Amino acid sequence: MATPLASMKVKTLFFDRPKVKRAVDRAQRRALSKAGAFIRQRARTSMRKRKGSAPPGQPPYAHEGSLRRLLFFAYDPASGSVVVGPVGFRNSDAPNTLEFGGRATVTRRRRRPRNDGKRVIESRRVRIEARPYMGPALRKELPNIPKAWSNSVRGG
Repeated sequence: MATPLASMKVKTLFFDRPKVKRAVDRAQRRALSKAGAFIRQRARTSMRKRKGSAPPGQPPYAHEGSLRRLLFFAYDPASGSVVVGPVGFRNSDAPNTLEFGGRATVTRRRRRPRNDGKRVIESRRVRIEARPYMGPALRKELPNIPKAWSNSVRGG
C-alpha cells in the first residue's frame, strides 16, 4: 500500500515547469533592470558639471551634459544580460575614447584674424588619456547587485 507522500506527483516539484520558468524569467528581467539603472545612475553622477578637462583617470566633466543624457541601459533577452552605456553619438567614438583613452581628431572653427572674416577649420590629432566612467560605476555597484536578486522569485 502506498503512503500519501509517495502518491504525490513528483513532476510538480521540478524546476522546468512553465510557471516556475516564467517566474524566474520575470525576476531576472526585474533584477537586471534594477542593476542597469543603478549602474547608469552611478555613471551619471560621477560626471561633475565643470569647465575644463578632468584629470586623467577621473570621470570626464559634463560640460553641457550630452554624455550624461545619452547613457541608457537595456535588457538583452537573447543573452539574458543587461547592457549599459552611451548611445546616439553619430560618427564619433568620443565615449569609447573617454573610457579607454586613445587618439582623436580635434576640430576647431575660428574666424581669420584678417578683415575678410572667413571661417577657418583647423584639425589636429591628439592623444587623449583615459577618463573612465562606466567601468568604475560597475565596480562600485557590483556589491549591490546581489541585493536586487534577493527574494526576487516569488510564487504565484
